Amino acid sequence: MWERVAPLLPPPPERLLRHPGRLRVPDRMALAGVLYVLRTGVAWRDVPTETVGCSGVTAWRRLRDWTEAGVWPRLHAALPAEFQGADLPDLDDRAVDGSHIRALEGGITSAGGAGHDCTRRRSRRSVRCSRTNTRWS
Repeated sequence: MWERVAPLLPPPPERLLRHPGRLRVPDRMALAGVLYVLRTGVAWRDVPTETVGCSGVTAWRRLRDWTEAGVWPRLHAALPAEFQGADLPDLDDRAVDGSHIRALEGGITSAGGAGHDCTRRRSRRSVRCSRTNTRWS
């Protein structure tokens, strides 16, 4: 992943000579933080600095800067061209969609075993693949 994203990233700002401030976290570590949040779904403030290599706030700021610089549309344009030469299934007419909605029948419940959080709302997660209309719940 890094080899695909690195050429698209904007150059880091130059450090001031007189008051350089803290050293900048490498972009690779910031990307690891962004991918960690996307993979696990944790809040930015809960990113484990020891595991990822940077704080969640740093990863979020770098994501914001890269979004403003247009990195993601360029990556999205480059990936299909790279995959066309590979021996992969035809992905022209496939889509995956997902939703997370509140379950109206359950609402807030007070029933549950030990350790049950009675203030937590029930919800349903659903993902559907449009090619085969397969549903994963």
